[in-house]
Order: sequence, then C-alpha cells, then structure tokens
Amino acid sequence: MLILLLLIPIIGCILLITIPENTIENKIRMKRITLISMIINFLISIYIWLEFDTSTSQYQFVYEFINLSYCHLNIGIDGISLYFVLLTTFISPIAILSNYNNINNNLKYFLISFLLLETLQIGVFIVLDLILFYIFFESVLPILFLIIIIYGSGKPRIRSAYLLFLYTLTGSLFMLLAILQIYSYVGSTDFQIISLSEINLDSQKLLWLGFFIAFAVKTPLWPFTGWLYRAHADSPLAGSILLAATILKFATYGYLRVLINFLPDATNYFSPLIQTIAIITLVYASLATILQPDTKTLIAYSSIAHMSIILLGLFSNTIQGIEGSIILAIAHGFVSPALFICVGGVIYDRTGSRTISYIRGLVTYMPVFTMLFFIFTISNTGIPLTLNFLGEQLSLFGIWERSPIIAALGATGIVLSAIYSLYLYNRMSYGIYSPHLKPLKDISRREFNLLITLLFPTILLGIFPNVILDGLHFSVSSLLYNI
Repeated sequence: MLILLLLIPIIGCILLITIPENTIENKIRMKRITLISMIINFLISIYIWLEFDTSTSQYQFVYEFINLSYCHLNIGIDGISLYFVLLTTFISPIAILSNYNNINNNLKYFLISFLLLETLQIGVFIVLDLILFYIFFESVLPILFLIIIIYGSGKPRIRSAYLLFLYTLTGSLFMLLAILQIYSYVGSTDFQIISLSEINLDSQKLLWLGFFIAFAVKTPLWPFTGWLYRAHADSPLAGSILLAATILKFATYGYLRVLINFLPDATNYFSPLIQTIAIITLVYASLATILQPDTKTLIAYSSIAHMSIILLGLFSNTIQGIEGSIILAIAHGFVSPALFICVGGVIYDRTGSRTISYIRGLVTYMPVFTMLFFIFTISNTGIPLTLNFLGEQLSLFGIWERSPIIAALGATGIVLSAIYSLYLYNRMSYGIYSPHLKPLKDISRREFNLLITLLFPTILLGIFPNVILDGLHFSVSSLLYNI
C-alpha cells in the first residue's frame, strides 16, 4: 500500500503532461486530475491508518524493491511516521485548493510541482534507509526554489528563493558527510541495521553535530532563521501552506528517527545545548513576531516559536514530552496553514496588501471570516479544547521533569503567543473601518470549506487526543526504553 502513496501522484503528473494547456476546459480538467490524485492518496493513507496495528512498534506495510542493482528502495511505516504521512496527504489538496483560482499562467507546471512535492514529502517519512532519507529530504528544494521564483510575489522573491535553497542545501551537506561516516562504521545505511549497531560516544558526538546542523537549519533554530520568513512572505499561498504544515516537520521527524534513535548517547550529552538554543529561538522569534508589519511574515515567525516548543518536548527524554511534541507538530500543521489562508488568501485577495496597519475593521463587512479568524488565532495561542493546547502542555510537562527552569522559560512562549496573536487579530478585525479599503465581500464557499476542514481536526483531536496517542505509545516507548 505504501508504494501506491508514492506512485499515484506520479501517475497524476503523467496524465497532466498529456493535456495541452490551451483552453479553459483543459485547465479545469488538469485541476480535477490533480485533486483526484491527492484525494485518492489521502483515502489510501486513511486505509493504512485503519489497518495499522497499534500494539507493536515494528515497521508495518514494509515494501522492498531490489530488482535493480543500483536501486534499493526500502519503505515502511511505524507509529511515529504514520501521522506525518496522514498530515501530508491531508494538507496537499488543501494547498492546491487555496490557489485554485489564482494561478492561471503555467498552470500545468504548478500542478505537477505540487504532485511531485507530495510524493517526495511522503518519501521522507516512509523510507528505511539513510541515503534515501537524504535524497528525499533534499529533493524538495529545487521544486520549492522554482515555485517561489515563478509563482511568488514581489521582486524580493528571487533573493528569498536563493536563501531557502542555499541555507538548507549547505546545512544538509553536513548530514551527507555524517551518513557516509555511518556507512564506513556500520557497512550499511539501513535503519534497522544501524539501530542494532554500537557507535562509541566520541564518534556519536561528531555524527550528531553533522545531522543537527542540517535539522537546525530546517527547523529553523537561531541563528538560521533568516530564510524562513522571507520564503513564506514571497511564496504563493500553496507554497506557504506546505512549508508550514509538512516541510518544517522534516526536521522534527529527523530528530526522532536519527538523533534520538541512532545516536542516543550523544543526544543525552547535547540535550542542555539543545534546550538552550530552543529557549533563545523561542524568545527571539516571539519578540520579533510582535514587531512585524507584514501578516505572512508574522505567521512565519510564530511558526519558529512553536517549533522551539516542539524541540523542548523532543529532547525532554520523556514519553509525554516526545508525544506532546509530535501532537504539537500535527496541530501546527492544521492551524498555521489556516492562518496563512486567512491573511495570505482571504485578506490579501481582497485588499492586495499584507500590511497590518493598512487593514482595519474587517468585522464590519466580513463577520463570518472574522469569527473563523478568531478561532484559529486563539488556537494558535494554545487555548484549551484544541490540539495545540494538548501538544504544548505535554511538551512542557515532559521538559519539566528534567529541568523546571527550562520549562518555565518555555512557558513564556504561551504568554508571548497570546500577545502577538491577539494583537494581530484585534488590529485587523476591529476599530473604525479603514478609509483605504472599499467594502469587502465575506469569505466564499471555497474559502469557508477550506477553513472548516482545518478547524474540525484541530477541535476534535483536541477533545479526543487518544485517536493519535494510541498509535504513538508503543513506538515512542520503544524509542526510549529499547535504547
């Protein structure tokens, strides 16, 4: 079943290539083919979830392709990777629908790019080989680079695309060196063989630093945050949604799958360093968020702050901390795209501006939108009965067991997120209606359906978190106690 997740978007790409982009009817047909391919993938991932055995930590639905001497494809899924795959297949059609009416030039290449991105993202989460992990991890970069340059907005988009490409590519070179060094130690890059091998502490430290640099850039952690907000601000809405929801989770998955799993001694040694960097990143990003005049840049900086709390949970060395970080990563994958749709889609499409001071009093003409905007704003702050609340609390409880001081500093992120989130909402939604704006239409049916689709899992999973936790327990427990 897992191989179908990789192949169906490729089949969709092949079908798109055969359709000429010369009439409106053909463009509509191409959009439908793309959506159908993505929805089929989502249904397959739901089937995998239903058939998944939560009583074991072993890899399931394993598939191995060894028919070619130069290609060894080994894929499988466990309780950790399962939910990242579900998030990817859930968000991909939402990303396409967010730009459904905005992209008309070079539409075929736009749709093909996002189908390829879906395959590559799924590949990151299901491959069971370090070389394949590196290949899929890096292969999204050229596509994102072209998406920002071709379909992005504003003259700075070229600089933003180069920063995205060069930052992440340079960081990942250290990961490649670490992978080659592991191969020289172990004689294999297979996950299960590496997990059974013993590497001495001094070697683990060097390997750990190589992987950590790559993941720190991708997270991103201070001082590597300069590329993210620029990439968000200048990319099309669909690109921002994927970047926030799933591509930032590559690093989260890498910390779990590589650093904690394969290099546990070095992870324990460097944990105080990680916690310090996470706190610095959290405070820096939160304070920078408050000062932002651009709506998309503000949401991008808030993503950095939330990723810092995720990192605290991951390196808490507790089950509840790691489970909380995974839940917060999934919650961020729902709420952050919704906020990007609000500010970079609904508001920007109507006003042509992302400058916060230019927009005021939206509740006057957009009451339905203002209500949904408020719900996602308070969800972003971690209000109870949302998945964000559960993820933040478990992450902070987990780190509290190891270091109450670090947990207390991490909890400041909750206060700061309330400040910048509510300040953004209040400035744009209330007050005297801006004299610079004409009367605006409330959200369309398409926009309403997109936001409601993201709202349901945020609330329902916040009320019934065991839907996720039941599948995580065995994999997270074995991650810590088998080591």
